[in-house]
Amino acid sequence: MIVTLDLPSELEDELSLEASHLKLPLTEYILRVLLFRPFLQNPPKTGAGLISYWESAGIINSRPDISDSQEYARKLRREAETRE
Repeated sequence: MIVTLDLPSELEDELSLEASHLKLPLTEYILRVLLFRPFLQNPPKTGAGLISYWESAGIINSRPDISDSQEYARKLRREAETRE
């Protein structure tokens, strides 16, 4: 479905800036914001609820190429500490 919106320039600038920080096209960022709306209306109340949400959103296990998450985190930390 295609929807055309007339956004106030201030809102467009704000959304564009947020999208650029995430290196996303504006249209994809707006779609993500809209998809995230149900979470904001009924946020998880417990850690288990948050894990359940992350699983349903496909965040958990979204990187099958990482077999050992702790080792991967250590590698990232080492790279960050030694970069110039």
